[in-house]
Amino acid sequence: MLSRRVLSREEESESTDAEVTKEDQDKINTFSRLHNRSKALEEELGAKQKDKEDLEELATELELADEDELIRYKIGDSFMHLPLSEAQDLLAEQTGEIESEVSTLEEQLEGIKEEISTLKAHLYARFGRGINLEA
Repeated sequence: MLSRRVLSREEESESTDAEVTKEDQDKINTFSRLHNRSKALEEELGAKQKDKEDLEELATELELADEDELIRYKIGDSFMHLPLSEAQDLLAEQTGEIESEVSTLEEQLEGIKEEISTLKAHLYARFGRGINLEA
């Protein structure tokens, strides 16, 4: 069970009376930019992971196709009729590219989250409850 501690007026005023220096403001601005960037990366990562799942599902379906059958494969804005083996090769290449992009996005997101964590620790140590960095 969570218990909430009620702050006295003195404790509340102590946590909000800290003077904001230029360095503090820069860190707050950096935190804000990183937070926005992390949200954008999370959205992009989700979309790439969905694309990857779709490609994997398509690869499974192609395994069931007849070897002599021509496969409609989308290249750019057009569909081409390709032999099964060629379509599977292109699909494997595309899946590899998406996996690489997902890996890169995950690394970027991890780095940003580490920076955010460092900034949060500093800003909460400096301002206590006088600053809210939770979104």
